[in-house]
Amino acid sequence: MIDRSKFKTISENRKARHDYFILESYEAGIELVGTEVKSLRQGGVNLKDSWCSIDNGEIFIKGMHISPYEKGNIFNRDPMRVRKLLLHKKEIDKLFGTIKRDGLTLIPISIYFKGSNVKVQVGLCRGKKLHDKREAAAQRDAKREIDRSIKSRNNY
Repeated sequence: MIDRSKFKTISENRKARHDYFILESYEAGIELVGTEVKSLRQGGVNLKDSWCSIDNGEIFIKGMHISPYEKGNIFNRDPMRVRKLLLHKKEIDKLFGTIKRDGLTLIPISIYFKGSNVKVQVGLCRGKKLHDKREAAAQRDAKREIDRSIKSRNNY
């Protein structure tokens, strides 16, 4: 059983859940410098337009913005720099084969602290078409309406 009390979510990529079907998810470590970790503790990260790519057997996260640490002076790095993700070689090879074969995408879903380590949840995703988004919105609205009617009946 996983103890969720040791997880502290820093940021979630809600746009990913809206634009993609998440088929599988993986937990990966991330290579950061000290001032970036301090900035993450303050919540200064944006995953909205980020994605992952596999180059030369290594996986990298691109487009993730970590705000510069205010007290970091010369030690601050470029907020949009490419950062390496830490996964086992077998997992990277499996992901690479799946992406090339099925035309899927790797998208960071969330970033969180697990103990004192920073982890990224990476999702293997397939893009949604416009009609899929409409269908998901219709299901969400129907569920909300059902919950509302159940709640109103229980109040009487």
